[in-house]
Amino acid sequence: MPRFSVIVPAYKVQAYLHECLDSVLSQSYTDLELIAVDDCSPDACGAIVDEFAARDPRVRPVHLAGNQGPGGARNAGLAVAGGDYLVFLDGDDTLTPDALRAIADRLKETGDPDVLVHDHALIDWTGQAVRNGLAAQLTEQGPAPFRLEDRPGLLRLLTVAWNKAYRREFVEESGFSFPPGHHENTPWTYPALMTAQTLATLDRVCVHHRRRRQSGVPGTGRGHFDAFNQYDRVFAYVDQHPELARWRPVLFRRMVDHLSALFTDRHLLPRRARAEFLLKARAHYRRYLTPGQPVPLRARLRHTLVRLGLHRTYRALELAKRLGRRTAHRGGRLAKALRAGALRLHYRVQRRLPLREDHAVFAAYGDRGHGCNPGALEQAFRTHAPHIRTAWIAGAEHHHTIPTATRRLRPGSAAYWTALARSKYLVSNVGFDRRLVKRPGQVLVQTQHGTPLKHMGLDLQERPAAARGTDFADLLADVGKWDYLLSANRHTTLTWERVYPGTYTTLEYGYPRNDVFQQATSQDVRRLRESLGIPEGTVAILYAPTHRDYRRTQRCALDLDRVLRRLGPRFVVLARAHHRHGGPLATSTGRIIDVTDHPSVESLCLASDALVTDYSSLMFDYANLDRPIVIHSDDREAYEAARGTYFDLRAFPPGAVARSEDELTDIFATGHWRGSRSTQLRSAFRERFCPYDDGRAAERVVRHVVLGQTDPAPFLPLAERFPVPSAAATAELSPQPTVPHPAPPSPLTETV
Repeated sequence: MPRFSVIVPAYKVQAYLHECLDSVLSQSYTDLELIAVDDCSPDACGAIVDEFAARDPRVRPVHLAGNQGPGGARNAGLAVAGGDYLVFLDGDDTLTPDALRAIADRLKETGDPDVLVHDHALIDWTGQAVRNGLAAQLTEQGPAPFRLEDRPGLLRLLTVAWNKAYRREFVEESGFSFPPGHHENTPWTYPALMTAQTLATLDRVCVHHRRRRQSGVPGTGRGHFDAFNQYDRVFAYVDQHPELARWRPVLFRRMVDHLSALFTDRHLLPRRARAEFLLKARAHYRRYLTPGQPVPLRARLRHTLVRLGLHRTYRALELAKRLGRRTAHRGGRLAKALRAGALRLHYRVQRRLPLREDHAVFAAYGDRGHGCNPGALEQAFRTHAPHIRTAWIAGAEHHHTIPTATRRLRPGSAAYWTALARSKYLVSNVGFDRRLVKRPGQVLVQTQHGTPLKHMGLDLQERPAAARGTDFADLLADVGKWDYLLSANRHTTLTWERVYPGTYTTLEYGYPRNDVFQQATSQDVRRLRESLGIPEGTVAILYAPTHRDYRRTQRCALDLDRVLRRLGPRFVVLARAHHRHGGPLATSTGRIIDVTDHPSVESLCLASDALVTDYSSLMFDYANLDRPIVIHSDDREAYEAARGTYFDLRAFPPGAVARSEDELTDIFATGHWRGSRSTQLRSAFRERFCPYDDGRAAERVVRHVVLGQTDPAPFLPLAERFPVPSAAATAELSPQPTVPHPAPPSPLTETV
């Protein structure tokens, strides 16, 4: 008897069925049967089901003689299911990697409850994943298993079958089955949750549910009228089980919310049927009215419309709302145009006033918070040129990152344009507003934000996927405003001067943001690890992949849960997504710590014991710490084709190179990540790319640009630099492999 019976009804989903079935059969937890039900589909679904059954004995094909709809197809799967637990998927859904293993582990932890509720993400037609907005209901804190009265918020989740795992014996003993018609999940979900003696939750996305693209025209069928019959079934079930009567107020509220949502979505109902639908909704409102569940203010209008059946009133309100929005939009456009004109005039006036020789304005990554090279320089300005008054440009949501001694400027404000017009020093790592007119006497310092591995600047002219519509004329116009450009090594200098041709002066002083690596102490490292929640005695791996230009949507190249399970409890991962990734790389768990929104990547580097990356320039900065670096390069050919690199990273790496997830796991499990060969590679890498980062880069820049001291202080040789050691090196941890491997662990050979 398998642990799971995964039931998949298939009807007109031939384009998605392969991916769905593959996502089940490729699960790391293999104790399952896959019951694929061909609901008499007119396309190739039946043939696809048979193909999978011929390839894998775990697939049990079921072919129905006539179309029965999703409820009937699921019932056919239930009739032949033999697993301990039932898991449902729609034919165009997918299980996330390791989902069944996570479900199995949670079931074991919670004593095999009747129902386990897990999380999901909705996938729209663009491929973008959006996690369930009510995920907070799935917290695993508190006792488990529990009863529904302990967590009534579970009734607010989507009434679907595919976000739960059901104990088969519980389903059979309760006599549950799916009714015919649309919204068949409603009279299945509510009775299952109310009847279950034991419930548990899993705060993990286990299913990606596909939302098909809507046509943009109102519906033509009457399928959504089935919702009335389904709620009749729900309340009939409650009437048959008097002990569930306490749930009637909640069910009534859920019904009204559901019916009003169907009515107000103009894509779902035929225009001619909308009045009829609302009248039926009014009848159901009066039939099942059960006070006791408060209605939020924002939903009261919709509840009133259902209660009174005010179809014409609703149409009038909608028309008034659209007219109001249209009027407000036009008024807003006019006000916006007037404000923009006033700001342009203000900026022109300010440019005619004298420069403020003692003012400097800074920005990083557009309007993000204090950090990177400009952040380090802003601190150095206040230390080595205290007569200069500094200001930082950032959105209001980032103002908390700016030091209290620094003035805060909001992009687009009058103060912002005043600062750009009258400050003598302008410092950024990308570029200022393209409308900036650089005045005589102003000094613009372009710091950049890393050593170039991937193609940059004019080299992107032949890389349209990476250029993304870059206006190269605007780029060169911006370069023409630069007075100084920072560089950390000769490779960077030669590359910048070719791809950003201009008359600026290159300051080959190192990158200011890396100064902290030579200045921090072991106490700083300990404090940072405590603030991030890194358990004492563990090895913290900073995983920081770069952006993929050749992908429309970004995804994590590693299954971090799987990697950590194989490595054992000694390892944790700090997962940092690129700022263009669009979200975290993984959900934070006890051993995965999402640090995507942490304001300082330098602090994350100091807190970690090793770096895993792909083509990110972070590796060049991290090498200054003289800590292990592992390259995970599983898509080199695709990345090279889309973006291009200035040298073959595999031929001159900063440490061990993994071409797959399994290789990466082996590198850490065997100790190769900090073995002698990795140390040799890192040493050569540092010689080439870290000659100037000795902890005084920011000071040298300020002394040159502000104080006029053009002869930099001597650079400290690499052999005489002693960056703060990692916590693992300090504790002299030995690698503890948990993956069988013939080679013995290598001893720690870091130079600290």
